[in-house]
Amino acid sequence: MSYFAQAGALLIEVVMSLIAALFLLRLALPMVGANFYNPICQFIYRTTHGVIAPLRRALPPVGRFETSAAIVAWAVVMLKTWLVMALGGRMLGLLPTLVLGLADLLGLLLSIAFWLILVRAILSFFAPSQPHPALPLIGQLTEPLLAPFRRLLPAAGGLDFSPLLAMLTLLIARVLLVAPLTDFGLMLARQGL
Repeated sequence: MSYFAQAGALLIEVVMSLIAALFLLRLALPMVGANFYNPICQFIYRTTHGVIAPLRRALPPVGRFETSAAIVAWAVVMLKTWLVMALGGRMLGLLPTLVLGLADLLGLLLSIAFWLILVRAILSFFAPSQPHPALPLIGQLTEPLLAPFRRLLPAAGGLDFSPLLAMLTLLIARVLLVAPLTDFGLMLARQGL
């Protein structure tokens, strides 16, 4: 791959991953019951509304699960995967694109969760004088992930080890779920499917 193709692939990776992350956050906000009036939530809802609103007619939410946001995020990562592979000189068929897109989407979701938990753990050492709107939102997004680990391992001496266990679990999930799914998608691509 030439240097320009590598730069293009990097640009595609970053931009499309950010777009997919925005739709994954749109998916997560109603699931965790995030405060709709939080300015960050408002930004996410306004930014994604133009795409989500028309799709909701065909793909209505199932309970708190925003089906259209999940499909858009998956479509974005599939397009990203296809474009990056095409820049590398490999054209993917539909089945490998679906599988590699699913692996990429799952990997992105696990990465977002990992970084949110890490930021929450770091910020727990500081008591800000001016609360930022991101703080309660990070708490709402990470609490469903941390609560099972808190029940499993209660705080010892005032220290909460649940973020460490949750992050370790997310890393293991990447190895045991995302890597095999990616390998399967690449195998399908090699077979020309």
